[in-house]
Amino acid sequence: MSTAEIAPHISRDSHEVAWISGTTVKVTEIVVDWLAHGSSPEEMHFQFPHLSLAQIHSALAYYYDHQAELETDIARRLEQVESLRARTTGQPARPDPLARLARR
Repeated sequence: MSTAEIAPHISRDSHEVAWISGTTVKVTEIVVDWLAHGSSPEEMHFQFPHLSLAQIHSALAYYYDHQAELETDIARRLEQVESLRARTTGQPARPDPLARLARR
């Protein structure tokens, strides 16, 4: 996978997906953990011990600098999950999954 560093500790691949440089962790994974659980960077470091606090802070800083873009991507992915869940369980998709995450 070809990547280009665009911010300290942050790279984008050829599909414009932001990753924590040198890892297999997407910035959105850190953001979703933060939105879903309200974890502090220190708590996230406990959950992701292979990441440094600097990498976690960089991911959150990148999120704040690109919030609309990342939230659109996260919402799209969550909608895909909800659609698959609805098809496999026969239950209707839940509305606005990103808002549900942010309320927690």
